[in-house]
Amino acid sequence: MNSDKIEGNWKQVKGKIKEQWGKLTDDDIDVIAGKRDQLLGRIQERHGIAKDEADRQVREFESRNPTFVFEKSQ
Repeated sequence: MNSDKIEGNWKQVKGKIKEQWGKLTDDDIDVIAGKRDQLLGRIQERHGIAKDEADRQVREFESRNPTFVFEKSQ
């Protein structure tokens, strides 16, 4: 998926992410910027959960929001 499409989708999904993980700040959201690994790290840090649990939550979020695709780290 190209970066323009990820960026456009990101603008739409930011609010949903803040609803799901309320402890994430606006600064966190800016740092995440559609990157899955950044989201996982911030969820772990802010919510005090293990990586496996953060990954499970993100996978569940992705299944409920199939039109949005996070950018994978390389």
